[in-house]
Amino acid sequence: MRVLIQRVTEARVVAEGKETGKTGQGFLILVGAGKGDTQADARRLAEKTVNLRVFEDAAGKMNLSLLDVGGGALVVSQFTLYADCRKGRRPSFTEAAPPEEGERLYLEYAKAIEEYGVRVATGVFGAHMQVELVNDGPVTIWLDSQELAGSR
Repeated sequence: MRVLIQRVTEARVVAEGKETGKTGQGFLILVGAGKGDTQADARRLAEKTVNLRVFEDAAGKMNLSLLDVGGGALVVSQFTLYADCRKGRRPSFTEAAPPEEGERLYLEYAKAIEEYGVRVATGVFGAHMQVELVNDGPVTIWLDSQELAGSR
């Protein structure tokens, strides 16, 4: 699985003309599942996400986690994180998980974050969405479950 985490002061997602989720201070997280990803990958990424120390402490150092600051998470599915652009000009998405599997893992990741006590809002899996955010810093972090497991 791959997640792109953006530290935000606020973010919201609109699907089919309706706001489906928003957060204040916290993370906007784009989530993609790849072929062969597992529930364990989703849970490992969730644990890493909520404990990343990327919020500033009183001294201005990035020393606090999402849990420490009581932030929220807006979790949005994004299969295009598996775009392969090595050949030609049109990305290939053959390494992305099939939709049913991708949705299951996306929801597992969001649920795992919520189990840490984080307020979680989501987009709509598979829908065309508009995402608005105010990136704070900017701070953007890329996590890949295969890299965390030492597979790459």
